[in-house]
Amino acid sequence: MSLCGVSPEIALGWLRHRADPAPGKAGRAGGGRVSDRGDRVPVTDDGERDRDLERHRGELTGYCYRMLGSGFEAEDAVQEAFVRAWRTHDPSRGPLRPWLFRLATNVCLDMLRGPQRRARAMDLGPAAVPGAPLGDPLPPDRWVYPIPDSRLDPAELAVARDTVRLAFVAALQHLPPRQRAVLILRDVLKWSAAETAGLLSTSVASVNSALQRARARFPLVEPPAGEVDEDLLARYISAFERSDMAALVSLLHEDATSSMPPFTWWLRGRESIRTVLLASGAPCAGSRLLPTRANGCPAFGQYRDGKPFALVVIEGGDLITGETTYLDPGLFPFFGLPMSSASPSRIDG
Repeated sequence: MSLCGVSPEIALGWLRHRADPAPGKAGRAGGGRVSDRGDRVPVTDDGERDRDLERHRGELTGYCYRMLGSGFEAEDAVQEAFVRAWRTHDPSRGPLRPWLFRLATNVCLDMLRGPQRRARAMDLGPAAVPGAPLGDPLPPDRWVYPIPDSRLDPAELAVARDTVRLAFVAALQHLPPRQRAVLILRDVLKWSAAETAGLLSTSVASVNSALQRARARFPLVEPPAGEVDEDLLARYISAFERSDMAALVSLLHEDATSSMPPFTWWLRGRESIRTVLLASGAPCAGSRLLPTRANGCPAFGQYRDGKPFALVVIEGGDLITGETTYLDPGLFPFFGLPMSSASPSRIDG
């Protein structure tokens, strides 16, 4: 499970080929365009207009994330929509919110031109057998990447948490972009057919037809087991940091999955994970975990020798049903995690 379950030499060897992000200068992860993660609408004399735009940042980020499957690209799309809104919105012609969603949709559709889609390891092939090699890593733009809860609208997250889970976002990527937009707007954000038609500059009949096709094509997504128990998380941290393989296995559901982007290697089942963990020795000895949240789920920054190593996203209820370990230290600044486990507190995310 996680990096405890594979050869650390292989994983570390791959990481050494990536540039080590220095504090404040982390490289962009997740295949997004390179830009400052702290981007905001340019400061102008019209502070009220800036504030009007910022009020919509969280819900627009959630919308673009579902469209694009990458938190970094979602922030780029929102920023571009804000820049366009600053230049083009005329309050006398209508409210700001629908105009922002129209602009954000157009930006996302432009970014989604091309045949390749983002996915999870489980979407790319069958589960590995214990002892199978990791294989070659895939580039970041092939993966559904996580997003911090702090970047999303808290009110929306409270009522639509399941629609930002990794499995749901990966399922959305199976839909053609315009069908994807229609399904998100209608079924997730609860826009009316008329509102959606206006946003997409099409007819209500076309929207209803696109929604019907999207629902028919949308892959079956297993409902989440619930919220991960806090006591379970405490036991997970303790077992992980002690590299106690038997204790880690005891926290798993019998059908638990474990994956590790950028590798397509993944495992299904407590017994398969147990076999890999027990054969691996104690590769996570000396690791430290710092908590955060991603996609409505608990998550941890994993440090080895005090340095960022991986972001671990946990799903489950009374037991852990899934663990996705992103071998990408570039995610740490995005999640407000320090670039050293010796840092006394998190940085602003």
